[in-house]
Amino acid sequence: MRTGNIFGLRRGAACAAALAAGLAGVPGQAQAVGADGQPARWQGWVQAGGAYTFASPAHWSQLRGRAELAGTGQLGAGIKWKLSARAGYDAVYEGTDFYPGPVRRDQRSELELREAYMDFSAGDWEFRLGKQNIIWGEMVGLFFADVVSAKDMREFVLPEFEQIRIPQWAARAEWFGENTHVELVWLPAPATDRIGKPGAEFYPYPPPLPGLAYDIEGDERPSRRFSNGGFGVRGSTMAAGWDLSAFAYRSPDSAATFYRTVLDAPQPTAVYRPRYDRITRVGGTLSKDFDGVVLKSEVIHTDGRSFTSARTDAPDGLLELRTLDWIAGVDLTPADAWRVNAQVFQRIFLDHDASIGLRKHEHGASLLVSHDLGGGVEAEMLAISSLVRSDWMLRPAVTWKAGHSRLRVGVDLFGGASFGMFGRYADRDRVYAEYRYSF
Repeated sequence: MRTGNIFGLRRGAACAAALAAGLAGVPGQAQAVGADGQPARWQGWVQAGGAYTFASPAHWSQLRGRAELAGTGQLGAGIKWKLSARAGYDAVYEGTDFYPGPVRRDQRSELELREAYMDFSAGDWEFRLGKQNIIWGEMVGLFFADVVSAKDMREFVLPEFEQIRIPQWAARAEWFGENTHVELVWLPAPATDRIGKPGAEFYPYPPPLPGLAYDIEGDERPSRRFSNGGFGVRGSTMAAGWDLSAFAYRSPDSAATFYRTVLDAPQPTAVYRPRYDRITRVGGTLSKDFDGVVLKSEVIHTDGRSFTSARTDAPDGLLELRTLDWIAGVDLTPADAWRVNAQVFQRIFLDHDASIGLRKHEHGASLLVSHDLGGGVEAEMLAISSLVRSDWMLRPAVTWKAGHSRLRVGVDLFGGASFGMFGRYADRDRVYAEYRYSF
Protein backbone atom coordinates (compact mmCIF):
# COMPACT_ATOMS: atom_id res chain seq x y z
CA MET A 1 0.00 0.00 0.00
CA ARG A 2 1.11 3.54 -0.71
CA THR A 3 1.32 6.61 1.47
CA GLY A 4 0.15 9.92 0.08
CA ASN A 5 1.21 13.48 0.86
CA ILE A 6 -0.40 14.11 4.23
CA PHE A 7 1.18 17.52 4.67
CA GLY A 8 -0.85 19.13 1.90
CA LEU A 9 -4.26 18.38 3.31
CA ARG A 10 -5.98 21.74 3.19
CA ARG A 11 -9.45 20.41 3.85
CA GLY A 12 -8.44 18.40 6.94
CA ALA A 13 -6.31 21.23 8.33
CA ALA A 14 -9.07 23.76 7.78
CA CYS A 15 -11.60 21.56 9.56
CA ALA A 16 -9.35 21.04 12.58
CA ALA A 17 -8.42 24.72 12.72
CA ALA A 18 -12.04 25.84 12.58
CA LEU A 19 -12.94 23.42 15.34
CA ALA A 20 -10.11 24.61 17.57
CA ALA A 21 -10.77 28.28 16.90
CA GLY A 22 -14.47 27.97 17.59
CA LEU A 23 -14.05 26.26 20.95
CA ALA A 24 -11.02 28.25 22.02
CA GLY A 25 -13.19 31.33 21.74
CA VAL A 26 -15.22 30.18 24.73
CA PRO A 27 -13.83 31.95 27.81
CA GLY A 28 -12.51 29.80 30.63
CA GLN A 29 -15.28 28.72 33.01
CA ALA A 30 -17.78 30.62 30.83
CA GLN A 31 -21.14 31.21 32.49
CA ALA A 32 -24.65 31.68 31.16
CA VAL A 33 -27.86 32.08 33.12
CA GLY A 34 -29.83 28.84 33.48
CA ALA A 35 -33.58 28.35 33.69
CA ASP A 36 -33.67 28.99 37.45
CA GLY A 37 -31.40 32.02 37.34
CA GLN A 38 -28.35 30.02 38.41
CA PRO A 39 -25.31 30.31 36.14
CA ALA A 40 -24.49 27.46 33.79
CA ARG A 41 -20.78 26.67 33.65
CA TRP A 42 -18.97 25.71 30.46
CA GLN A 43 -15.49 24.32 30.13
CA GLY A 44 -13.56 22.12 27.75
CA TRP A 45 -10.38 21.58 25.82
CA VAL A 46 -8.87 21.56 22.35
CA GLN A 47 -6.11 19.14 21.43
CA ALA A 48 -3.83 18.56 18.47
CA GLY A 49 -1.58 15.55 18.14
CA GLY A 50 0.42 13.42 15.80
CA ALA A 51 1.87 9.90 15.86
CA TYR A 52 4.46 8.32 13.59
CA THR A 53 4.67 4.53 13.49
CA PHE A 54 8.33 3.73 12.89
CA ALA A 55 8.10 -0.06 12.85
CA SER A 56 8.11 -1.42 9.28
CA PRO A 57 6.35 -0.23 7.24
CA ALA A 58 6.91 3.25 8.68
CA HIS A 59 3.95 5.61 8.30
CA TRP A 60 2.06 8.47 9.91
CA SER A 61 -0.72 6.97 12.02
CA GLN A 62 -2.28 10.11 13.51
CA LEU A 63 -2.59 13.81 12.67
CA ARG A 64 -5.67 14.69 14.66
CA GLY A 65 -7.42 17.72 16.04
CA ARG A 66 -10.01 17.07 18.73
CA ALA A 67 -12.11 19.27 21.00
CA GLU A 68 -14.61 18.74 23.78
CA LEU A 69 -17.07 21.17 25.38
CA ALA A 70 -19.02 20.43 28.57
CA GLY A 71 -21.64 22.41 30.45
CA THR A 72 -23.28 21.97 33.84
CA GLY A 73 -26.14 23.81 35.48
CA GLN A 74 -29.43 23.66 37.35
CA LEU A 75 -33.03 23.64 36.16
CA GLY A 76 -34.59 24.40 39.54
CA ALA A 77 -36.32 22.16 42.09
CA GLY A 78 -32.97 20.52 42.81
CA ILE A 79 -32.53 19.22 39.25
CA LYS A 80 -29.00 19.44 37.87
CA TRP A 81 -27.82 18.74 34.34
CA LYS A 82 -24.67 18.07 32.35
CA LEU A 83 -24.16 18.20 28.60
CA SER A 84 -20.94 17.51 26.70
CA ALA A 85 -19.97 16.91 23.08
CA ARG A 86 -16.80 16.05 21.20
CA ALA A 87 -15.63 16.69 17.66
CA GLY A 88 -12.47 15.66 15.89
CA TYR A 89 -10.75 15.22 12.54
CA ASP A 90 -7.74 13.04 11.68
CA ALA A 91 -5.97 14.17 8.51
CA VAL A 92 -4.04 10.89 8.23
CA TYR A 93 -7.13 9.21 6.84
CA GLU A 94 -7.66 11.93 4.24
CA GLY A 95 -4.27 12.10 2.56
CA THR A 96 -3.10 8.49 2.47
CA ASP A 97 -4.19 5.21 0.94
CA PHE A 98 -2.15 3.27 3.49
CA TYR A 99 -5.41 2.27 5.19
CA PRO A 100 -8.37 0.52 3.53
CA GLY A 101 -11.40 2.63 2.66
CA PRO A 102 -13.59 1.33 5.54
CA VAL A 103 -10.88 2.28 8.05
CA ARG A 104 -10.54 5.78 6.62
CA ARG A 105 -14.29 6.34 6.73
CA ASP A 106 -14.54 4.99 10.26
CA GLN A 107 -11.72 7.01 11.82
CA ARG A 108 -11.42 10.16 9.70
CA SER A 109 -13.86 12.33 11.66
CA GLU A 110 -16.08 12.28 14.71
CA LEU A 111 -18.93 14.36 16.08
CA GLU A 112 -20.69 12.85 19.05
CA LEU A 113 -22.76 13.64 22.08
CA ARG A 114 -20.77 12.53 25.11
CA GLU A 115 -22.72 13.02 28.34
CA ALA A 116 -26.29 14.29 28.56
CA TYR A 117 -28.03 13.63 31.86
CA MET A 118 -30.11 15.05 34.69
CA ASP A 119 -29.62 14.52 38.43
CA PHE A 120 -32.36 14.74 41.04
CA SER A 121 -33.02 13.30 44.49
CA ALA A 122 -35.84 11.98 46.66
CA GLY A 123 -35.08 11.37 50.31
CA ASP A 124 -31.94 9.24 50.67
CA TRP A 125 -32.05 8.31 46.98
CA GLU A 126 -30.30 10.12 44.14
CA PHE A 127 -31.13 9.50 40.49
CA ARG A 128 -29.28 10.12 37.23
CA LEU A 129 -31.08 9.70 33.90
CA GLY A 130 -29.43 10.05 30.50
CA LYS A 131 -26.13 9.41 28.78
CA GLN A 132 -23.43 8.95 31.41
CA ASN A 133 -20.26 7.18 32.53
CA ILE A 134 -20.70 4.46 35.15
CA ILE A 135 -17.28 3.57 36.56
CA TRP A 136 -17.04 0.72 39.05
CA GLY A 137 -13.29 0.23 39.05
CA GLU A 138 -10.08 1.83 37.88
CA MET A 139 -6.53 0.54 37.92
CA VAL A 140 -3.41 1.83 36.13
CA GLY A 141 -3.02 1.04 32.44
CA LEU A 142 -5.66 -1.72 32.14
CA PHE A 143 -9.39 -2.28 32.69
CA PHE A 144 -10.65 -4.86 35.19
CA ALA A 145 -13.71 -4.07 37.38
CA ASP A 146 -14.84 -1.29 35.03
CA VAL A 147 -17.42 -3.74 33.66
CA VAL A 148 -20.25 -1.34 32.74
CA SER A 149 -18.20 0.94 30.51
CA ALA A 150 -18.00 0.35 26.78
CA LYS A 151 -14.69 1.46 25.33
CA ASP A 152 -13.26 2.96 22.17
CA MET A 153 -10.44 0.48 21.50
CA ARG A 154 -9.43 1.80 18.08
CA GLU A 155 -6.22 3.08 19.72
CA PHE A 156 -5.96 0.12 22.11
CA VAL A 157 -5.36 1.35 25.71
CA LEU A 158 -3.06 4.22 24.68
CA PRO A 159 -5.31 7.29 25.14
CA GLU A 160 -6.37 8.56 28.55
CA PHE A 161 -9.15 6.45 30.01
CA GLU A 162 -11.54 9.42 29.97
CA GLN A 163 -11.26 9.40 26.18
CA ILE A 164 -11.52 5.62 25.87
CA ARG A 165 -14.74 5.24 27.86
CA ILE A 166 -17.99 5.60 25.91
CA PRO A 167 -20.84 7.21 27.88
CA GLN A 168 -24.05 5.17 27.71
CA TRP A 169 -27.76 5.82 28.02
CA ALA A 170 -28.73 4.59 31.47
CA ALA A 171 -30.91 5.04 34.52
CA ARG A 172 -29.03 5.00 37.81
CA ALA A 173 -30.42 5.07 41.36
CA GLU A 174 -28.14 5.49 44.37
CA TRP A 175 -28.95 5.18 48.08
CA PHE A 176 -26.60 6.70 50.63
CA GLY A 177 -26.41 5.59 54.24
CA GLU A 178 -23.95 6.65 56.93
CA ASN A 179 -21.17 4.34 55.71
CA THR A 180 -23.03 2.45 53.01
CA HIS A 181 -23.83 3.09 49.37
CA VAL A 182 -26.11 1.04 47.10
CA GLU A 183 -26.30 1.59 43.33
CA LEU A 184 -28.79 0.17 40.83
CA VAL A 185 -28.27 0.61 37.07
CA TRP A 186 -30.29 -0.20 33.97
CA LEU A 187 -28.98 0.29 30.45
CA PRO A 188 -31.76 -0.17 27.86
CA ALA A 189 -29.31 -0.64 24.96
CA PRO A 190 -25.73 -1.13 26.19
CA ALA A 191 -23.03 0.11 23.84
CA THR A 192 -20.33 -2.21 22.53
CA ASP A 193 -16.62 -1.53 22.19
CA ARG A 194 -15.49 0.30 19.07
CA ILE A 195 -12.85 -1.97 17.59
CA GLY A 196 -12.61 -0.27 14.21
CA LYS A 197 -12.41 -2.00 10.85
CA PRO A 198 -10.00 -4.68 9.58
CA GLY A 199 -6.78 -2.97 8.53
CA ALA A 200 -6.84 -0.41 11.35
CA GLU A 201 -3.76 0.08 13.53
CA PHE A 202 -5.10 -1.85 16.51
CA TYR A 203 -7.75 -4.15 15.10
CA PRO A 204 -8.00 -7.27 17.36
CA TYR A 205 -7.63 -9.98 14.72
CA PRO A 206 -8.47 -13.53 15.84
CA PRO A 207 -5.68 -16.08 15.25
CA PRO A 208 -5.71 -17.72 11.79
CA LEU A 209 -6.12 -21.44 11.20
CA PRO A 210 -3.27 -23.13 9.28
CA GLY A 211 -4.14 -23.94 5.68
CA LEU A 212 -7.22 -21.71 5.55
CA ALA A 213 -7.73 -18.33 3.94
CA TYR A 214 -8.94 -15.56 6.23
CA ASP A 215 -11.91 -13.19 6.07
CA ILE A 216 -13.77 -10.96 8.54
CA GLU A 217 -17.37 -9.91 8.05
CA GLY A 218 -19.22 -6.99 9.62
CA ASP A 219 -20.15 -7.29 13.28
CA GLU A 220 -23.54 -8.50 14.50
CA ARG A 221 -24.76 -6.26 17.31
CA PRO A 222 -27.32 -7.25 19.97
CA SER A 223 -30.94 -6.59 19.05
CA ARG A 224 -32.63 -3.79 20.97
CA ARG A 225 -35.01 -5.58 23.27
CA PHE A 226 -35.53 -5.47 27.02
CA SER A 227 -33.80 -8.80 27.66
CA ASN A 228 -30.64 -7.47 25.98
CA GLY A 229 -30.41 -4.56 28.38
CA GLY A 230 -27.78 -4.17 31.06
CA PHE A 231 -28.82 -4.78 34.66
CA GLY A 232 -26.51 -4.20 37.61
CA VAL A 233 -26.27 -3.66 41.34
CA ARG A 234 -23.32 -2.47 43.39
CA GLY A 235 -22.91 -2.01 47.12
CA SER A 236 -20.04 -0.37 48.97
CA THR A 237 -19.12 0.36 52.56
CA MET A 238 -16.31 1.64 54.77
CA ALA A 239 -15.04 -0.67 57.50
CA ALA A 240 -11.98 0.04 59.67
CA GLY A 241 -10.55 2.26 56.93
CA TRP A 242 -11.17 -0.29 54.18
CA ASP A 243 -13.24 0.87 51.20
CA LEU A 244 -15.05 -2.29 50.08
CA SER A 245 -17.50 -2.92 47.25
CA ALA A 246 -19.27 -5.83 45.58
CA PHE A 247 -21.20 -5.85 42.31
CA ALA A 248 -23.11 -7.97 39.83
CA TYR A 249 -23.77 -6.99 36.23
CA ARG A 250 -25.47 -8.88 33.40
CA SER A 251 -25.48 -7.57 29.84
CA PRO A 252 -24.22 -8.29 26.34
CA ASP A 253 -20.42 -8.36 26.42
CA SER A 254 -19.01 -5.03 25.28
CA ALA A 255 -16.00 -6.91 23.86
CA ALA A 256 -16.45 -8.74 20.57
CA THR A 257 -16.35 -12.53 20.28
CA PHE A 258 -15.29 -13.72 16.81
CA TYR A 259 -17.61 -16.48 15.58
CA ARG A 260 -16.00 -18.70 12.93
CA THR A 261 -17.48 -20.39 9.89
CA VAL A 262 -15.36 -22.51 7.52
CA LEU A 263 -16.29 -22.31 3.84
CA ASP A 264 -15.02 -24.93 1.38
CA ALA A 265 -15.48 -23.00 -1.87
CA PRO A 266 -14.08 -21.36 -3.87
CA GLN A 267 -11.17 -22.06 -1.49
CA PRO A 268 -11.10 -23.22 2.14
CA THR A 269 -11.69 -20.04 4.16
CA ALA A 270 -12.22 -19.24 7.84
CA VAL A 271 -14.82 -16.46 7.97
CA TYR A 272 -15.08 -14.56 11.25
CA ARG A 273 -17.97 -12.39 12.41
CA PRO A 274 -17.77 -10.31 15.63
CA ARG A 275 -20.75 -10.87 17.96
CA TYR A 276 -21.55 -9.84 21.51
CA ASP A 277 -22.66 -12.66 23.81
CA ARG A 278 -24.68 -12.09 26.95
CA ILE A 279 -22.48 -12.59 30.01
CA THR A 280 -22.70 -12.26 33.79
CA ARG A 281 -19.97 -10.66 35.87
CA VAL A 282 -19.76 -10.72 39.66
CA GLY A 283 -16.91 -9.11 41.54
CA GLY A 284 -15.63 -6.64 44.06
CA THR A 285 -13.04 -3.99 44.83
CA LEU A 286 -11.11 -2.89 47.89
CA SER A 287 -8.75 -0.08 48.79
CA LYS A 288 -7.02 1.24 51.90
CA ASP A 289 -4.55 4.00 52.65
CA PHE A 290 -1.68 2.83 54.88
CA ASP A 291 -0.08 6.19 55.78
CA GLY A 292 0.51 7.22 52.18
CA VAL A 293 0.79 3.75 50.69
CA VAL A 294 -2.50 3.00 48.93
CA LEU A 295 -3.47 -0.62 48.37
CA LYS A 296 -6.09 -1.40 45.71
CA SER A 297 -7.48 -4.65 44.38
CA GLU A 298 -10.24 -5.81 42.04
CA VAL A 299 -11.66 -9.26 41.27
CA ILE A 300 -14.20 -10.33 38.62
CA HIS A 301 -15.84 -13.68 37.87
CA THR A 302 -17.20 -13.93 34.30
CA ASP A 303 -19.70 -16.51 33.09
CA GLY A 304 -20.89 -16.86 29.49
CA ARG A 305 -17.88 -15.54 27.56
CA SER A 306 -16.46 -17.65 24.72
CA PHE A 307 -12.87 -17.89 23.49
CA THR A 308 -11.49 -18.70 20.05
CA SER A 309 -10.39 -22.34 19.79
CA ALA A 310 -8.16 -24.08 17.25
CA ARG A 311 -10.34 -27.19 17.53
CA THR A 312 -12.18 -27.87 14.29
CA ASP A 313 -15.01 -29.56 16.21
CA ALA A 314 -15.67 -26.50 18.40
CA PRO A 315 -19.10 -25.01 17.54
CA ASP A 316 -18.54 -21.68 15.75
CA GLY A 317 -14.83 -22.10 16.56
CA LEU A 318 -15.50 -21.15 20.19
CA LEU A 319 -15.45 -22.62 23.68
CA GLU A 320 -17.46 -21.08 26.51
CA LEU A 321 -15.16 -20.84 29.53
CA ARG A 322 -15.64 -19.32 32.97
CA THR A 323 -12.85 -17.02 34.15
CA LEU A 324 -11.69 -15.34 37.34
CA ASP A 325 -9.66 -12.14 36.90
CA TRP A 326 -7.93 -10.31 39.73
CA ILE A 327 -5.47 -7.47 40.12
CA ALA A 328 -3.73 -6.00 43.17
CA GLY A 329 -1.57 -2.90 43.29
CA VAL A 330 0.14 -0.38 45.54
CA ASP A 331 0.62 3.33 44.93
CA LEU A 332 3.26 5.21 46.90
CA THR A 333 5.58 8.21 46.94
CA PRO A 334 8.98 6.84 48.07
CA ALA A 335 10.62 10.28 47.92
CA ASP A 336 9.76 13.88 47.14
CA ALA A 337 8.58 14.35 43.55
CA TRP A 338 8.47 10.59 42.93
CA ARG A 339 5.46 8.32 42.45
CA VAL A 340 5.52 4.54 42.01
CA ASN A 341 2.61 2.25 41.17
CA ALA A 342 3.12 -1.52 40.99
CA GLN A 343 0.48 -4.10 40.08
CA VAL A 344 0.19 -7.86 39.63
CA PHE A 345 -2.74 -9.44 37.83
CA GLN A 346 -3.99 -12.86 36.81
CA ARG A 347 -6.68 -14.56 34.74
CA ILE A 348 -7.66 -18.06 35.87
CA PHE A 349 -9.61 -20.23 33.44
CA LEU A 350 -11.95 -22.17 35.73
CA ASP A 351 -12.84 -24.26 32.66
CA HIS A 352 -9.66 -24.66 30.65
CA ASP A 353 -8.93 -26.06 27.21
CA ALA A 354 -5.43 -25.94 25.71
CA SER A 355 -6.84 -25.28 22.23
CA ILE A 356 -7.43 -21.60 23.06
CA GLY A 357 -3.65 -21.09 23.16
CA LEU A 358 -3.62 -19.73 26.72
CA ARG A 359 -2.57 -21.30 30.00
CA LYS A 360 -4.96 -22.11 32.81
CA HIS A 361 -3.23 -19.40 34.86
CA GLU A 362 -2.26 -16.29 32.89
CA HIS A 363 -0.53 -13.66 35.02
CA GLY A 364 1.36 -10.45 34.52
CA ALA A 365 2.62 -7.29 36.18
CA SER A 366 2.88 -3.56 35.59
CA LEU A 367 5.10 -0.78 36.89
CA LEU A 368 4.55 2.97 36.64
CA VAL A 369 7.31 5.34 37.76
CA SER A 370 6.92 9.11 37.49
CA HIS A 371 9.17 11.96 38.59
CA ASP A 372 8.49 15.68 38.81
CA LEU A 373 11.52 17.37 37.25
CA GLY A 374 10.38 20.86 38.22
CA GLY A 375 9.26 23.72 36.05
CA GLY A 376 6.04 21.91 35.22
CA VAL A 377 7.90 18.97 33.61
CA GLU A 378 7.15 15.38 34.60
CA ALA A 379 8.77 12.22 33.25
CA GLU A 380 7.10 8.82 33.51
CA MET A 381 7.49 5.26 32.36
CA LEU A 382 4.75 2.61 32.26
CA ALA A 383 5.65 -1.03 31.64
CA ILE A 384 3.14 -3.89 31.43
CA SER A 385 4.19 -7.48 30.78
CA SER A 386 2.99 -11.05 30.91
CA LEU A 387 4.86 -13.23 33.39
CA VAL A 388 4.29 -16.49 31.50
CA ARG A 389 5.49 -15.54 28.00
CA SER A 390 7.14 -12.72 26.08
CA ASP A 391 4.32 -10.18 25.74
CA TRP A 392 4.89 -6.58 26.80
CA MET A 393 4.24 -2.87 26.35
CA LEU A 394 6.59 -0.02 27.32
CA ARG A 395 5.47 3.64 27.38
CA PRO A 396 8.03 6.32 28.36
CA ALA A 397 6.73 9.89 28.17
CA VAL A 398 7.47 13.48 29.22
CA THR A 399 4.72 15.99 30.04
CA TRP A 400 5.01 19.77 30.39
CA LYS A 401 2.23 21.81 32.00
CA ALA A 402 1.92 25.58 32.24
CA GLY A 403 -1.33 27.37 32.96
CA HIS A 404 -4.03 26.04 30.67
CA SER A 405 -1.53 24.30 28.38
CA ARG A 406 -0.20 20.76 28.37
CA LEU A 407 2.37 19.25 26.00
CA ARG A 408 3.12 15.53 26.03
CA VAL A 409 5.65 13.55 23.99
CA GLY A 410 6.31 9.85 24.25
CA VAL A 411 7.02 6.49 22.68
CA ASP A 412 4.78 3.40 22.64
CA LEU A 413 6.61 0.08 22.21
CA PHE A 414 5.14 -3.43 21.89
CA GLY A 415 6.72 -6.86 21.71
CA GLY A 416 6.29 -10.57 22.25
CA ALA A 417 4.12 -13.42 21.01
CA SER A 418 2.33 -12.69 17.75
CA PHE A 419 -1.12 -13.15 19.27
CA GLY A 420 -0.39 -11.91 22.78
CA MET A 421 -2.25 -8.93 24.18
CA PHE A 422 0.65 -6.63 23.25
CA GLY A 423 2.83 -8.73 20.94
CA ARG A 424 0.18 -8.72 18.23
CA TYR A 425 1.01 -5.02 17.79
CA ALA A 426 4.80 -5.46 17.57
CA ASP A 427 4.77 -3.65 14.21
CA ARG A 428 2.91 -0.66 15.71
CA ASP A 429 5.77 0.95 17.67
CA ARG A 430 5.28 4.70 17.47
CA VAL A 431 6.44 8.10 18.67
CA TYR A 432 3.82 10.75 19.37
CA ALA A 433 3.26 14.31 20.55
CA GLU A 434 0.08 16.06 21.64
CA TYR A 435 -0.78 19.54 22.82
CA ARG A 436 -3.90 20.38 24.83
CA TYR A 437 -5.35 23.73 25.85
CA SER A 438 -8.01 23.59 28.56
CA PHE A 439 -10.47 26.40 29.19
